[in-house]
Amino acid sequence: MPKNKGKGGKNRKRGKNEADDEKRELVFKEDGQEYAQVLRMLGNGRCEAMCIDGTKRLCHIRGKMHKKVWIAAGDIILLGLRDYQDDKADVILKYMPDEARLLKAYGELPENTRLNEGIVDEEDEGGADDYIEFEDEDIDKI
Repeated sequence: MPKNKGKGGKNRKRGKNEADDEKRELVFKEDGQEYAQVLRMLGNGRCEAMCIDGTKRLCHIRGKMHKKVWIAAGDIILLGLRDYQDDKADVILKYMPDEARLLKAYGELPENTRLNEGIVDEEDEGGADDYIEFEDEDIDKI
């Protein structure tokens, strides 16, 4: 029988999530960076985000954040722009909801940005057309 040579199982890899609650300093964008709002998650450590400059970009979640910081649709993130690919970017930081509200208060995010709501597609807004009403005659013909 083989000896266990590792340091532990998956619970050790998950680690303690104590650093999540403590207050951190608000990070503002620098040159080569941009604020964005996640439109949808694509899987494989990627997401689609709408940047504040109006460009839709395919974003890659960096390995330091992968499986440690959970990103969902509607979250405000900080992207590192690529010099050689304008339509792709790298997720540097995810802002907590209170940090996103502070960014909006400081004028870093535009006023029309919806912070604490999920992204709703334009097609899904008309909820009245989502059901079909059958009459008794239609059911008898089937």
